[in-house]
Amino acid sequence: MQKVVVVGAGFGGLAVAHGLDGVQVDVTVVDANNFHTFRPLLYQVATSGLSPADVAYPVRGIVSRHANLRFRHDEVTGVDWDRHLVVLASGAALPFDRLVVAAGAAVNDFGTPGVAEHGFPMYQLPDAVRLRNHIIGRFEVAEADPSVVDDGGLTFVVVGGGPTGVEVAGALIELIDKVLERDFRGSAVDVDRARVVLVEAADDLLPMFHPTSRRYTRRTLAGRGVEVRAGTTVTEVTASRVRLGDGAQIPTHTLVWAAGVRGAPLAEALGVPLGRGGRVPVDPDLRIPGHPEAFVVGDLAASGDGDGGLLPGVAQVAIQGGRHVARLIAREVDHRNADGNGAGGRGDVHEPFRYRDKGSMATIGRASAVAELGHGVRLKGFTAWVAWLGLHLVYLMGFRNRLMVFVNWAWNYLTWDRGARLILGAGEGDDTRPKRDASRQERTPPVG
Repeated sequence: MQKVVVVGAGFGGLAVAHGLDGVQVDVTVVDANNFHTFRPLLYQVATSGLSPADVAYPVRGIVSRHANLRFRHDEVTGVDWDRHLVVLASGAALPFDRLVVAAGAAVNDFGTPGVAEHGFPMYQLPDAVRLRNHIIGRFEVAEADPSVVDDGGLTFVVVGGGPTGVEVAGALIELIDKVLERDFRGSAVDVDRARVVLVEAADDLLPMFHPTSRRYTRRTLAGRGVEVRAGTTVTEVTASRVRLGDGAQIPTHTLVWAAGVRGAPLAEALGVPLGRGGRVPVDPDLRIPGHPEAFVVGDLAASGDGDGGLLPGVAQVAIQGGRHVARLIAREVDHRNADGNGAGGRGDVHEPFRYRDKGSMATIGRASAVAELGHGVRLKGFTAWVAWLGLHLVYLMGFRNRLMVFVNWAWNYLTWDRGARLILGAGEGDDTRPKRDASRQERTPPVG
């Protein structure tokens, strides 16, 4: 029986694994984490709306339901193409007949000075927890020493006006105005002095959306208190300042970086040519050129969109790409079983991948969102928000997670209470304790 190794337990990798259920192949999914992360909701963990366990699901809980699926908790460090081996950090190696690389992406800081040292990325679950610690910790520090507010101690800068940046900014201003304002009422903290600033290099937010959606988004955020700085870039980040391309400086000790991603570091270890943003150029059927036994799906694949551009790094592209690759592998098995020499069988084993765009959504906050569903159908406000909630519940992994997220959303909606506003794992490097005043010492947690 042929061996298929799938690198990555994200949307694309799990779509491949699910698609090969029941096919006569042995499938091994490899990931450095033993859980699948539902990244579209990471910002809600960072802003205390959900707990980490609500957006993560054990990979073994998925593969154990299928007889031909296995999971290996390890990190892939390279591929030996000559011997058809996936090399692991533990020193072991996995043989493969077919390889699917779905390793995802990493934060792209575009070489901006100071981002790696002082910024908070929003791509992994630990990133969201660390940002939550920091946000709540900023208010605890300010309660102990209100003077830190004068130097940007309660100013939160979000960089990137795409869906992630918009969602972070909208959720953060709600957390401050509706939850923390109540928590710190009567204390020494003047919560009204807290600021949320959203910086976008393009001339407007959500540049990939229709102008009607963009105007609604910007108007709604501004109405809720978010300061929007569009048409300018971040040129430097220090422990206590953000410098913009227009010459402005924003005193702050919190910079959330949601300005883009690039291919995962594993791409450089594959030994194949890389394209823009560290992504792997692929053939129309998602195979790696020169390696017909290997595919790339999801954020790591530089796959053409048919109009001279590349498909975006979004969950739907990864899911559909993963299903496509699973179909091709199943067809190859079918052909081989038909007569043993690749003839016979049904279906084209080199069928090009065709992405079906199901639209785009972004939530701005409570009862406000924008949705573009194709064919000129655009929603905004409460209707779009309900559609956004429903879609994310459908794609969330695991019944328990769906139930907990639904209960949390309902509770938050009815009470304006976010029960996950906890500081967890604060240690020597954290600035979440009043006695370690990062605003006055110009310290921030290390990025890692």
